[in-house]
Parts: sequence; C-alpha cells; structure tokens
Amino acid sequence: MAVEIVTVPDLGGAESVDVIELSLAQGDKVAIEDSLLVLESDKATMDVPSPHEGTLVKYLVADGDTVKVGDAIAEIETAESAVAVDTDAASGPAPAYEKSPEVEKEVEAAVATKTVAEPVTEPVPESSSEQLILVPDIGSDNPVDVIELSVAVGDQVEEGDTLLVLESDKATMDVPSSHSGIVIKIIAAEGDKLNTGSEVLVLEISSLDIKSADAKSSDTKSTSIESTEAAQAPEPAIPAPASAPAPKAAPLAQSQPATASADNEGKASSDVYAGPAVRLLARELGVSLEKVSGSGPRGRVQKDDVNDYVKSALKAGPASATGTGIPLVPAVDFSQFGEIETIAMSKIQKLTAANMQRNWLNVPHVTHFDEADITDLEAFRKSLKDEGEKRGIKVTPVAFLIKGLAAAMQAHPEFNRSLAADGEHFIQKRYCNIGMAVDTPRGLMVPVIKDANEKGIWDISADIMALASSARDGKLKPGDMQGGCFTVSSLGAIGGMGFTPIVNSPEVGILGVSKSQMKPVWNGTEFVPRLMLPLCLSYDHRVINGGDAGRFMTHLVKSLSDIRHLSL
Repeated sequence: MAVEIVTVPDLGGAESVDVIELSLAQGDKVAIEDSLLVLESDKATMDVPSPHEGTLVKYLVADGDTVKVGDAIAEIETAESAVAVDTDAASGPAPAYEKSPEVEKEVEAAVATKTVAEPVTEPVPESSSEQLILVPDIGSDNPVDVIELSVAVGDQVEEGDTLLVLESDKATMDVPSSHSGIVIKIIAAEGDKLNTGSEVLVLEISSLDIKSADAKSSDTKSTSIESTEAAQAPEPAIPAPASAPAPKAAPLAQSQPATASADNEGKASSDVYAGPAVRLLARELGVSLEKVSGSGPRGRVQKDDVNDYVKSALKAGPASATGTGIPLVPAVDFSQFGEIETIAMSKIQKLTAANMQRNWLNVPHVTHFDEADITDLEAFRKSLKDEGEKRGIKVTPVAFLIKGLAAAMQAHPEFNRSLAADGEHFIQKRYCNIGMAVDTPRGLMVPVIKDANEKGIWDISADIMALASSARDGKLKPGDMQGGCFTVSSLGAIGGMGFTPIVNSPEVGILGVSKSQMKPVWNGTEFVPRLMLPLCLSYDHRVINGGDAGRFMTHLVKSLSDIRHLSL
C-alpha cells in the first residue's frame, strides 16, 4: 500500500479559489474521477476529481480555505498495483487528472473566442477635401440640446474654435472644432438633440490636414476596437470533468414565492450556505441572502436562486411603499379647492429634488449652530473696495468664508473625507475644493472653487465672480461642478436666522450662512454692539462626531472673528 498526495489541478487561469465543500469523509472508498471537494472562483464552480483509486486518509484543507494550483488537498491510500501503473504511465510528472475530450473542446472553444483580429484601416483617398465634424464624448448617453450655433457657412475656423453650445440637465458645454477649415455646411440646428457622435457640420480643409487628422483617428479607432473586443470576449469557463459534473441548480418555478426558506429564516447573511461568488452577486444586486431560498445541495444558495429572487421582486413591484419603505404621498386633486396651474419642473430642479431626497434618506444628519463676530472682518472687507474697483474684483463675505473653511479643513482633515463604497474605509483627500451653492433661474447649482487652500482672498473672489456669472448665464461646464470636498450655502443677502442645510453626499459637511445682525455682546465690562453672523454646520454622523464638529466650528469662528489667524 502507498499514500498519494492529491494537489489542486490547473484552474484555467484563476490565481486562487475557495474550498466550498468537502465531498467525502475520512476512510471513504474513492474511485478514479470521484469528486474529492468543490472549489469556487469568481466565475465558476468546479469539482476536483480523484486521480487515484483507494481510501481517503485525510483532507489537507478545510471548508472555507483558499487554495491555488499545486496546493496539496488530500491523502489517498492506494494499492501497490495502482501505484505501479501510475509510475509507468509517463516519464514526466502526471497531471492531477486527465481532461475528457468534451472538456478539452469546451476550453479550446472558449479560448478561441478571446482571439482579437487585427483591425484593418482603409486609407482615405487623398483627393478628399471635406471633413465631417461630430459631437465628441459628452460624458453621457442621454441626448443634449443645441442652444447656440457659434459659426455660419463660409466662416474660417481653427482647430479648437467653438462650433456650437450644448446644454444638458447639469451644465452647458462648448463643442470645439477638431480641424481647421472653412464651414461649407451646417447640419445641426438650434433646438436639436444630439448625442456623442452626432453630425455637427462639414468643413472644407486641405488634403494635408485630412491625412494628418485621419491618421490620428485611425490610430485611436484601432486602439478602441482592440480594447472593446478584448473587454467583450468572454473568459473561458472552467468546466468540471465530464464524468463528475458539478450539481446544477434546478430553475425555480414561476409560482415559487420570493421568500426565504425555512432554513434561512432568522439567519444572518453570513450564516447562509452560499459560496463567495454568490455572495458577491448578492451584494452587487443589494439582496439579503437570508431572504433567498437555496435550491442547491443541502439548501445551498446558487446564482440562479439570487437572480430568480430579484426577478420575482421586480414582478411583484411596490405594494404601498417606495423602495425605501416609506409610504407614498397620496395624490390630491387640488382643482376641487379652486383654480390651479400645473408648471413643469426644469431638468435641474428634477435632479436637485432627487439628489436632496437621496442625501436626506442615506445620510444621518446632525446640524451644529454657532455664530461668528465679523465686525472687524466687515470693516476690512469694505476697506478693499477702492482696490477692488481697480482690479475689477468685488470682494464678498463668501470669499472670507471659503478661505476660513479651507483653513479649518486643513486643521481638521476629517472634514475632507468621504465614506468609501464598502462602508469600511474613509477616503482622505489631499486637495481642498469648496463648492458654493448659487441660486439661478434654472435652479440650484453648485460650482466648485478648486484648491481653495492655496489661494488668497483676491483669487477666491475672482473665482466666485466668474463661476457665479457662468451659473446664472447657464454657461457652467461639467468640470466646474465636480470634485467638491465641502459646500457653503449662503442666504445672507436674503435673510433668516438659521436653517438646516442638507449634506451634498459624498461630501461629509455643508455650512449654511444666514443674515448677519448687530447684537449687544458682553465684553467683560459692558455690552457693546457687534456684527454677528449665524452659522449652521450640517454633517454626516457616520464620519463626523459631535466633538469633531465643535472643534471645527470653533476654529472657523476664531478665523472669521480675527482674520489675522488666516495668515498663520
């Protein structure tokens, strides 16, 4: 008798896999091709067949272990004759098991699908002198409106010149010319809806420019084709040996309810019998595994079970509540009480409403109230009026607020974080961009002051003027409203004693500013009139606690009350 060590066979490209089931018990008789254990990668489940006949001595791995090709998994006691046959079979090391012809064909077919043909670029005739200009990538699949044509037929344009202006539900953007030439035909018109790749106009250009531009386009297209085909080519499946197929879940009947089985009821997701790939799928779909009935061996939940659960839930639809479990507001016929008018919401108003609801439902809000003595700040700001007129820059209190916030965020970096998607990590940002809410005729917009911590009051004031003007004129670009770390919303010019702003997730804080008022303040010996500014800090309580907020506001109030601290 001899003891043979069984190792993990070729996994078809997977670096490591999980052991999800031990198929035998110590002392069990084993025949060649009997399943020893079940492995699962992020793409497939596979049985590991025995390459020997004999008795299972022991397993060298346990359920839940992670293994790779060549790892020892079991010891099998074999007869001497079987050992002799194995020894004489080949001069080199024998594989752990021999693939059947059917399996070989499946693997070869799967690998063949990954072959990417060399792209063929057809040369453009040199006699061509017309160039069709298309809409470049606008970062969205939704059509956008043409709100302005910047050129006319006969105009000479240079590469980079604006051809027309598009407006999405978030911003306006210019479409630049990719070539230099003369406009001979305009295809798009004001009011049209265009997508990425839509035709804009035709330019007449020289043959030299055409060949240069087409060469660049050809290189880009070839790279794009290769990347796309490589991304779309399916990974080869890892089939189990033909003689020992992995058990497959029977499809659930249409009438089967999408509820948990008796075995899963009352269990946490971590206690449900399911493999890592199934758990990954459940997390991606937002499904709690304890609610899914398992159709596999011993009630094991498989991918088909998760997919069938989702399909059943979608077919059932909402009963009397939204996806958040909050009852719907009943529809009311207001016309029965008097004359009404139905007014359509703009795209930005719709997006703002959806974002505010999402942020309010997902972020645990806390609002911290305070006030800052800005008497000296206002006196200094007004003293800058003459110099501001020479520079063509108007300095507002918001510039000092943004400068003060940038300093406070550097001193308290927890306010310059975001919660990672996994809910288990913080993303600490090393840059400091501060958004400012701007009230526009189209709705609320939040342009972003970039690198506020590195700029002075004049630079910040210039940015505020430019971005606020672009927001009101509908000329903001998508990049102007991205990358914010914190937001300030000032209602000082309108009024109010305070409010509770909603955090603009994934940011963790927002500062609300109300109208300053003269108040009597006790200085230790007497009451003196001081200009006090109400401040309201709302924060995400998952990231920020009360102590953090208190220290942050103390730092900000100190900086605004004595702006000399901003130079330290």
